[in-house]
Amino acid sequence: MEAMSSLTRVGRYWNQLRGLSVAEIVEKAGSTASRAMIRRPAVDTVPLPRPMLPEPSWLSLQRPSRRGVVLRRADELLDGRWRLLARPMELAFPPEWNRNPAGGARVPLTTGRRFSVRDVETAGDYKYLLELHRHGELVLLAQAWHFSGERRYLDALGDLLGSWFAQCPFPHGAAWSCPGEAGIRLINWALAWQLVGGIRSPLFDNPVGKVLRTDWLNSVWRHAEFIDAHPGRRAVGDHKRIAELAGMYVAGATWPHWDEAATWRSVAREGLEKEILQQIAADGVGREQSIGIQQSVWDCLMFAGVASRSTDTPMSAKYWQRLEAMLEFLAGIMDAGGNVPQLGDWDSSQISGLGLGSGSCALHGQLATGALLFRNASLARKAGVVDPVTEWLLGEAACAEFDGLVLEGAVATPRTDFPEGGVYVLGASLDTPAEFRVVVDAGALGLAGVAAHGHADALSFTLSMAGREFLVDPGTGTYLGAESWRSGFRGTAMHNTLSLDGDDQAVSGGRFIWTRRYQTRVVERHNSAREERLVAEHDGYRRKSGRPVHRRAWLFDRPSGTLSVTDSVSGNGVQDVRLHWHFSEECSVTCTPDGLHVSNGPVCLEMLLPPGGEVSVLHGSETPLTGWVSRSYDQRVPSTTVIWRAQMAADMPMETVFRRLC
Repeated sequence: MEAMSSLTRVGRYWNQLRGLSVAEIVEKAGSTASRAMIRRPAVDTVPLPRPMLPEPSWLSLQRPSRRGVVLRRADELLDGRWRLLARPMELAFPPEWNRNPAGGARVPLTTGRRFSVRDVETAGDYKYLLELHRHGELVLLAQAWHFSGERRYLDALGDLLGSWFAQCPFPHGAAWSCPGEAGIRLINWALAWQLVGGIRSPLFDNPVGKVLRTDWLNSVWRHAEFIDAHPGRRAVGDHKRIAELAGMYVAGATWPHWDEAATWRSVAREGLEKEILQQIAADGVGREQSIGIQQSVWDCLMFAGVASRSTDTPMSAKYWQRLEAMLEFLAGIMDAGGNVPQLGDWDSSQISGLGLGSGSCALHGQLATGALLFRNASLARKAGVVDPVTEWLLGEAACAEFDGLVLEGAVATPRTDFPEGGVYVLGASLDTPAEFRVVVDAGALGLAGVAAHGHADALSFTLSMAGREFLVDPGTGTYLGAESWRSGFRGTAMHNTLSLDGDDQAVSGGRFIWTRRYQTRVVERHNSAREERLVAEHDGYRRKSGRPVHRRAWLFDRPSGTLSVTDSVSGNGVQDVRLHWHFSEECSVTCTPDGLHVSNGPVCLEMLLPPGGEVSVLHGSETPLTGWVSRSYDQRVPSTTVIWRAQMAADMPMETVFRRLC
C-alpha cells in the first residue's frame, strides 16, 4: 500500500510538470531550491512576548445592531451541532481534532509537512478536516460572549482552544500540513482575540486562563514562524500563498509583542502587494477562473488590508484598487436576484467565522463591506443593505454612511466587460424586475501551470431573467469524492457549451491538474442601443484530426428581448457535435415541436433548438453524468439537462434562440 501511494504521488507530480511551460518549470525549480535554502529548523523555545499596551486593534469592537443568529448558532455548537462546508454534522464539543468529521478516519500525528492531504485512504476527504482546523467557531463563540456577556461562551472558547493545543502539538498532524491553512487559522484567532478583549481579556483572569494565554501566544508565534519558514509555491502563483501571507501579516499587526512581528509584517506586506497583481487581473477577475477561490482570496486580502490601517505602513493604493475591481466584477456577474454563476471550483469554505452567525450571503457581505471601504455607491446599490459581518468589521459609525451611498442612485452594474479575465455580461434592464442577464465565460482555463481550480468551460454562459436562474453552471460537486463526479463536474459536458465526440476541451491529468490547456480569443465585441454582439473562439480541440476550432457568437436584440447563440466548428469532414444546456433545479422544462418551453416561477422563456439533431432530456442521470446541480461542497440535487446532438459538416452554423415569453 505504501509503495502504491508513492507511485501515485510520483504520477501526480509528473502530471503537474506536464502542465507547466519550460519557463515555469525552470522558475519553479529555482523557487524550490530557494525555499529549501531558507527553511530553518524549528526553534525549541518560543521567545517571551513583551506585551505592547495598549494593544493595537483593527477590528471594530462595537456591538452590531443586529444579532443575526449568533446566539442560536453558538448554542447549537455547544450541543455538538457543527456546520462544516455548509453541511450539518454531529460532533463532540470539543471535537477530536485528529479525526476527520467526514467518515471518522483518524489521522496519525506524523510530522505535518509530510502529511498528504490528498491521501484519501488515510484521511478521507481532507476538506472537512481542514475546515474544522480553521477555527471559525472561535469567532462565533467570541461574538456570542460579546453580545450576551455570558461567561459560558467565553469558557467554551477556552475549552476549544485548550483541547486543540493538547491534541495538535507543533509540528504534528494535519493542522500543520499546510501553511495556507495556518494563515487562515491566524486570521480567525486574531478576530477572536480582539472580540474577547485581547491580552487583558477576562478569559485569562484565573490561573488556568493565564496558562491558556501563554499557550495561545506561543502558538501564534509558532504559526507565523511556520509560515515564514515554509513559503508556498511562489513561482506558479497560488491562492494559498495569499492565505499564508495574509495570516502572517494579521499576526504581526495583532500581536506585535515580539521582535519578529515587524519582520512578519514586512515580508507579508511585500508578498501580498506582489501576489495581488500577479493573481488578480486589472479588471478584477481572479486568474484562477474560480468564483469560490476569488471569494476566499478577497477575504484574505481584505483582512490584511484592514489590519494594515492600524500600522504605520498601510497597503498601497494599487492594492486597494485591485480589491475594489474584484468587487465590481462580482457586481457585474450577480443578477437581480443575487445569484452568481458558479464559475470554476466553488467548495463552500469560509475564511473567517464572522459570518457563521450572520444568516446572510457572504458575497453580499463583501459588496457591503467594499461599498464602505471604497465609498462606492454602485457596490452599495448592489448590496442593498449592510451585512452583519460589515458591522463587526467596520463599526456602526462607518455603516451609518451606507444609506447615503445607496441614495446616490448609482448604477448597480458599473461594468459589463472584463476583457483581461475573459468574462462578458450581455443583456438589458440590468438590476430591475425586467432584467435579462447573460454571463459569458470566454476566458482562460485557469492560472498558469496546472489550472488546478479551473473547469473546461470555454464559451459557456449562464442566463437569468428577472433575477431567476435559467441556464446555470452546475458547480463543483466534490474534490476527493468519486472520481467520476470530480471529473464530470469540471468537464466540458457539465457546462453550457459545445463538445466534440463527448471529449473535454482540455486534457485532465488528475483531480486538480490539466495537462493540456486551451487558448481563447475574442473575435468581436459590439454594443449599441439596439443590440449586443460577442464572438469568441477556443482551440481546445485542435489536438483532434482536422485541428477544429469552436467559435460561438452571441447576438442579443434589446427591443425583442431575444438572444441568438450560433455555434460553428472549423476543420474537415463530419463531426460529432453536442450542445449541452443545464437548467436550474427550480426550472420546469417541457419539449415543444420546435424546442423547449422553460419556466422558473412566473417567468418563462421559449428556446428554439437547431433543426435536425437528436434531443435528449435528462434529469439526475449518472450514465451519462448530467442533470445535476451542486450548490454546496459534496452535495448535489437533480436538475434538467438538455443535450442536442448531430453529425455536422465543418463550418456549418448551429443556431439556438432564447426568447422571453413572460
